[in-house]
Amino acid sequence: MNPLAPLALDDPPGWLTSFKLRRLTADQCASLLAEANRRRLIASRPVADSEGSCPLRNVVRVANFGSVQLSSSFLASCPLALSSALYIEQQAKPLTRQLMASDLRQIDHLGSFACRNIYHRQQARRSEHATADALDVSGFRLADGRRVSVLQGWRSETSHPWLVALLSSSCHYFGNALGAEYNAAHANHFHFGMRGQGFCF
Repeated sequence: MNPLAPLALDDPPGWLTSFKLRRLTADQCASLLAEANRRRLIASRPVADSEGSCPLRNVVRVANFGSVQLSSSFLASCPLALSSALYIEQQAKPLTRQLMASDLRQIDHLGSFACRNIYHRQQARRSEHATADALDVSGFRLADGRRVSVLQGWRSETSHPWLVALLSSSCHYFGNALGAEYNAAHANHFHFGMRGQGFCF
């Protein structure tokens, strides 16, 4: 893959795709997200900029990831929306078929935007959630009716390898991906955020 060529939606996962995702300009991200919408990898719509303690710029509201539904829509920066769409299409869907012998039908989440500091600590810096740059995923629903939560599934012999694969494969798309083994605060969800350079734990 040409390291100088612009990012394309069909580029394979890897360090180069990750590098290109992090270097996208606002216009490039918006263009790729529009293409992803046309190809039904994601359904999103622009949201007006907002002011206040945690102003939002160039955010969208994500309704679904094509055939993969959401427990509710969520606000996302363009990089978070685009990275999530690529991750779902290139990793989460095929890994679910391979390791769980079923299709991924829904993602349950705890939200994306929250105007707060990290861990709600007064002296901490602003959280990624304050700019809609992170999504907390709490579980998954499969086509065969199974519902797997991160909290219970991480300890399950059946679903643990799949959840580990979902978390580790996200490193190519997000700046950081945190799970149950990072700390107790993440025992019940995967945190997918845009800060950092592929820190996954």
